[in-house]
Order: sequence, then structure tokens, then C-alpha cells
Amino acid sequence: MRALGIGFRAAADLSSLQDALQQVLLLAGGGIDVVVTESAKSREKLFREFAQVMGVPGLGITQTDLEQMITPTQSQRIIDKFGTGSLAEAAALAAAGPDARLVAERVISGDGMATAAIAES
Repeated sequence: MRALGIGFRAAADLSSLQDALQQVLLLAGGGIDVVVTESAKSREKLFREFAQVMGVPGLGITQTDLEQMITPTQSQRIIDKFGTGSLAEAAALAAAGPDARLVAERVISGDGMATAAIAES
């Protein structure tokens, strides 16, 4: 199972998420089974549209689950907001399951509005 974790700012658009996706796929290759983000963000129109375009389920991860993930990337802004170093990495790891490992660490879209990481189990 391969999970794509996504983080994005309020000003992001579909091209921001698609750019982050393309960058992370260059590192990890292969397909994606699910796209995930923090649960409140998973209800946003942009995230639902992105999952639909990708043709995979879009899931939300609770902040409690995100806080349990140790990520190689550490952003103080994300630590303060979500309790983990990288929303994209933590969401991917949490969704991929207890034996998950990152196959692509966080990348940032060219416009700085979105991040993506891939984990697999």
C-alpha cells in the first residue's frame, strides 16, 4: 500500500498539489493507492478535487495520529499547528500503517503552497 501525504496552504490551487505530486513521483516512482492529509483539510474542496482527479480515495488523518508520527523533516510552523514535523510525511506514514516507511521525503511545490511525501507498507 502506497500513501501520498499532502499538506497545503489556504492559497493553494490544484496546480500546486499536482506540482508537488509530480516532484515526489520523480523520487519514488510507482503508483499511489490513497491520498491523505489532516482530517479538517481532507474536507476542503481542493483536496477532494485532487483525490478525484487522481482517481484514488482521499482520507483524513486525526491530529492525534499525526502527533504520533516521527518525521525526518522538521518545520516549526507545522509542529506548532499539527504536532508533527511534516504534515505530508506524517499523514503518509499514518495512512500506510504500522510497518510503513517513507519512500520519498517531503517535497515542496514550486509555488511553495503544497508539500507531498510517499510512504508504503
